Amino acid sequence: MSTTNLQQRLNDLFGYIREGKIIEAMTEFYDKDAAMQENANPPTVGQAANIEREKQFMSGVKEWKGFNVAASAVGDNVTFYECSLDFVATGGQAVHMEQVVVSKWNNGKIVHERFYYDSGAKS
Repeated sequence: MSTTNLQQRLNDLFGYIREGKIIEAMTEFYDKDAAMQENANPPTVGQAANIEREKQFMSGVKEWKGFNVAASAVGDNVTFYECSLDFVATGGQAVHMEQVVVSKWNNGKIVHERFYYDSGAKS
């Protein structure tokens, strides 16, 4: 996949996330055998297992407020982006998260993704 096409796929993914369509993005952009990894934790492998993990995350979200990309880059079947997420948790507290995401792609789908963030950060 050319870097131009990969940039377009990444931009399309950003659109889904901005709208809070996380589960829909998993179906559209992730390979059935995709591995997703949070920091140094062991990866969750398989689209179905990752969708379940994301559903658990989203069950704690009362209102999706925003997704902002501060920087991004596209290379040879790899993308990087720095972003912030803002939402209101089901308990009513505002949450602001900042992270860097590294994704490896194959045939237009993410096959491995790793999130880097400060797991102790509180807003």
